[in-house]
Amino acid sequence: MKHNNALAQARALSQPSREASLKREASVSHFWNNNRKLLEDAWAEWEMENKDSLLIPDETLLDPKLRKAINDAWENPEKENAVVDLWEEIIPGVYVAQFFDLERLADFRNYLETVVNSEIPRRAPYGIQLNRYGIMLDPRSEGHLAAPNFQAFYNDMMNRYMRPIARLLLGTYGYDNQTFGFSIQYNPDKDKDLHAHTDASAATLNININLPDEKFTGSQVDFHDESTGKTVQTIFEPGKAIIHRGNVPHATHPITGGQRSNLVVWLYGDRMQIPRGGASSYGNIGNSASVVDVTENISPRERWSVPDSPKDTFAPF
Repeated sequence: MKHNNALAQARALSQPSREASLKREASVSHFWNNNRKLLEDAWAEWEMENKDSLLIPDETLLDPKLRKAINDAWENPEKENAVVDLWEEIIPGVYVAQFFDLERLADFRNYLETVVNSEIPRRAPYGIQLNRYGIMLDPRSEGHLAAPNFQAFYNDMMNRYMRPIARLLLGTYGYDNQTFGFSIQYNPDKDKDLHAHTDASAATLNININLPDEKFTGSQVDFHDESTGKTVQTIFEPGKAIIHRGNVPHATHPITGGQRSNLVVWLYGDRMQIPRGGASSYGNIGNSASVVDVTENISPRERWSVPDSPKDTFAPF
């Protein structure tokens, strides 16, 4: 009997250096691809080894009002307006709402801390320093968080929550079959800010996972309203999410104290298609995204459905 064979092997791997990762050297991609099955098996073994103490992430981590409105709408799509009512529009196409339950957020953060301490290699998003909470979330990404229970939660969040919300608020139906996600932590001495950019997504959901007593200074997010030319500044609050079209220009001010931790998840169409409204790119990537017209006159029943097309394997970064 091979006890924890994959887990031990994964922990013994020599992970690519930070410098090689930031340069995206070919050896880095080879490392993750060559060890993909081993790492997936290791995450499964890690879950089994810690099954008596490890949180099983599920929708009970999310805000009760949002959870009820979402579940009611899945049962009867005609009740979808209750979901809309929970979101406050900051500028046209940018909305904010409570996403995580503040009383359960510590449980989720403890889970992520256990993930970080697992000693299983995982890849941070390219272009940032390899901080503790920089993790790829989607199976399309090399070195993603492949723990089966986390993946079930991630897929549930994307399919049951983000996709219908984006369709309701942003009109992304038809260009939201594919998913992508990562986590990031802003620190004054590491990843401090993010310059003005747009995303290669039809919709971006950016969720703050700071605990209520985890204060930070700076790190405001500017959203540019192209219809008025004005910029609206917002500050992330614990457990709150901002959802917006990927083509809305936005930038993050430098963080000057404390830390800010966020989950960032995207939806876009097959072959990187996004709704019409301007080309998008995340930093220097994603320029291959094709811009298409948004399909109108979608019924509630169509909005509250899961695409049946397969997921592709292309990762934006």
